[in-house]
Amino acid sequence: MLNRFPLWKYLMVAIVVLLGLVYSLPNLYTADYALQISPSTATGTLTSDVEQQALDLLEEGGIPVRLAERDNGTLLIRLENPEDQLVARTLVQQNVGDDFVVALNRAETTPDWLQAIGARPMALGLDLSGGVHFLMEVDMEEYLSDRMSDYSATLRRELRDRNVRFATIEQTDERVITASFRTTEDRAAAESHIRNQFPEFSRTSRSEGELQQLRLFLSDDRLEQLQSNALQQNLTTLSNRVNELGVAEPLVQRQGSNRIVVELPGIQDTAAAKRIIGRAAELEFRLEARSDASPLDKESFPFREGSGRSGTAELNTEVIATGENVTGANFEYDENNRPQVSVNLNSAGGSRMMQATRQNVGRNMGVLFIEYNTLTTYSTVDGELVAEYENVVDKGIISLATIQSAFGPSFRITGLNSAAEASELALLLRAGALAAPMYFVEERTIGPSLGADNIRMGVTSVIVGFMLVIAFMIFWYRTFGLFANIALGVNLLLIVAIMSTIGATLTLPGIAGIVLTVGMAVDANVLIFSRIREELVNGLSPQQAIKAGFDRAFVTILDANITTLIVAVILFAVGTGAVRGFAVTLTVGILTSLFTAILGTRSLVNLFYGGRDLKRVPIWEVWAWRK
Repeated sequence: MLNRFPLWKYLMVAIVVLLGLVYSLPNLYTADYALQISPSTATGTLTSDVEQQALDLLEEGGIPVRLAERDNGTLLIRLENPEDQLVARTLVQQNVGDDFVVALNRAETTPDWLQAIGARPMALGLDLSGGVHFLMEVDMEEYLSDRMSDYSATLRRELRDRNVRFATIEQTDERVITASFRTTEDRAAAESHIRNQFPEFSRTSRSEGELQQLRLFLSDDRLEQLQSNALQQNLTTLSNRVNELGVAEPLVQRQGSNRIVVELPGIQDTAAAKRIIGRAAELEFRLEARSDASPLDKESFPFREGSGRSGTAELNTEVIATGENVTGANFEYDENNRPQVSVNLNSAGGSRMMQATRQNVGRNMGVLFIEYNTLTTYSTVDGELVAEYENVVDKGIISLATIQSAFGPSFRITGLNSAAEASELALLLRAGALAAPMYFVEERTIGPSLGADNIRMGVTSVIVGFMLVIAFMIFWYRTFGLFANIALGVNLLLIVAIMSTIGATLTLPGIAGIVLTVGMAVDANVLIFSRIREELVNGLSPQQAIKAGFDRAFVTILDANITTLIVAVILFAVGTGAVRGFAVTLTVGILTSLFTAILGTRSLVNLFYGGRDLKRVPIWEVWAWRK
């Protein structure tokens, strides 16, 4: 019999629709607007006194609280009204001090039974859910100063290895290294070596009293290359750190020559995000300086708190390896249940470490921890909370141990304060080292009110478009149009379910993609119904016309959707931010519309009309006036 599906096909369509309904349900449970209070440092603690202080402040300010709960060292206060969120943050932050970070948050309300089967609401982009916006500036001066110091240390070592005597080698300007020699022969030997090994430097010679000087100038091309590499490395590292945080649809992009923008939509832990992203931590492995070493070849550093030692120690200026050489880092406990980080170096770092430790058995090697922090203080200006930033560089030795034997690319870092600090250090090393220190220039918290307006307007646009399509399809195609509208509703249901399941992020352009999909989804049905009309005009019976309409329109529908799908995939691959959000919903919409238009609509048609002796098809009979 024509136009009849086997039972398994009907069951398959029913199961898909049921799964779509279940996995789209979490989106009906709107998240609570909340405040999240977290310690500003990894080692900080949040006491019950702080919790009570925050609740008392909100009560005095007339801000109703729905629920307060503590989890993993943070306090989450759910508020009754979204409009109170920004006011509550300002009120609490002013009073709890700089030891705690008060952040905006959205707390899920999805029932446990839905969470148990992996059903969660769609992640919303920054334009829909709010979030945080960071503007960070790369300290190029500090970075270039460090690179010039590296050049100076390397040049001193190489000239010593070649028995070329020099008086001093030091950085005398931002891009200048001055080397002083006692004889012209030594200067000539040094210049010959520099010409071959350091082509990025131009050279000038002059006499300064009894000394023969050689001035080295870093070329513009090399300077530009260093700055570009530093910015690119920082971009990559920040992207890795954001990925470690698990933020959906983040934005990390360059702004100008030395700034980077980071946007984290719907961030669940703003305090941790700022601590991880903004923390520019570096490790340097250096030998302890000998007592008779030149003052130019050693530096004095204090021991870091928690290292188990006090006072200071002198380390060589020459660095054996840095965080840039780290390929892997994991937090674990040693045999005494103390936190440590296991580190793996790349081949270059491992080779230098092996050579240095093999030649210096019995000497001490220090692990220098360099941290570039941005201290944030808050003040109120015209009733608004304003953040002010101060850049601080903290250098301290976390470990100074005797080299017992040569070791290579794998070793352990001990002397850390706590498990939280060890875990955070492992994350930073695993995500990659920052090539240059960065500081916060601007921090903006985007509240949920703008996002709520965007969602409201976006949903309205979908509903209006959906209703207009429904009216047109029923008017023009009668009962068949009703079937198409049911399939269109299922299509929207499946889009929401799939995006929720795969963790895709819905943005305002994404809503535009859904609106476009509403129009595109009925295109397939229009092609099928038009084909059915043509077959009826050509004299086929109603049942034969229905079968021919679906079968012969399939290739055209597939071709049209594949070309659009290719464009959507390209947009996703090369686009960023809003473009990717649009591409995601468009791609999912194309795939679901193929299912609902071809299989879903045909299932309804076959269920109601399959196998029946039809005299006519309930579709607008336009062929009479077309003849």
